[in-house]
Amino acid sequence: MAPPSAPVFHRPAAAQPPAPPSSLEALKRRTPKPGEASFFYFDPHFQFNAVKVLPGEYFVTGENMAIVTVLGSCIAACLWDRTLNIGGMNHFMLPDGDAGDVSGRYGSYAMELLINEMMKLGARRETMQAKIFGGGQVMANFTTMNVGERNTDFVTQYLNTERIPIVSEDVLDIYPRKVVYFPTTGKALVKRLAHAHPEELVAQERRGNAATVAQSNAGGSVDLF
Repeated sequence: MAPPSAPVFHRPAAAQPPAPPSSLEALKRRTPKPGEASFFYFDPHFQFNAVKVLPGEYFVTGENMAIVTVLGSCIAACLWDRTLNIGGMNHFMLPDGDAGDVSGRYGSYAMELLINEMMKLGARRETMQAKIFGGGQVMANFTTMNVGERNTDFVTQYLNTERIPIVSEDVLDIYPRKVVYFPTTGKALVKRLAHAHPEELVAQERRGNAATVAQSNAGGSVDLF
């Protein structure tokens, strides 16, 4: 009888390292989905590739990069899945619009779009958490319209209905804000910008020129969440 063969031990496969972040050139070559932010650049302060989210846009990713926006009365909701370390941000201007107007400018669609894009990457509502920013009264004659307050009330109620907890917020008051969000960690930085020319900021926000707003306003403190 032949002697039994020696047992074969299989070495477990080594864990795969995380994929390296895309190069700036690769990000710029991407074909954006409808409403997806597509202005990519290298941020020298944070030493990260970054994307600017303009009014009506969103961005969701699992890459180690920064998502940046500038807000007046608009709201940015930042979602993070704590189990998958993926996150995203939107930027909407009003709670809702006409029934036939499907646009990321309106919170009712912008929130649905952001959550759905998170779920396409595997996120679940039960493991999401939110941070919300904006809703400032940046122009005196906006008082009667209460745009910032309406936007803030909308996003708070929406997230409560979806049972997604709001873990941090910097909303209302009179300040425009710059928000820098890191989607793989859920960390957010907010800078309250100088309030010297609110009328011009509102006009630029309406035009969607967030890049100009970021360059033309300086000062203010940085809060860490």
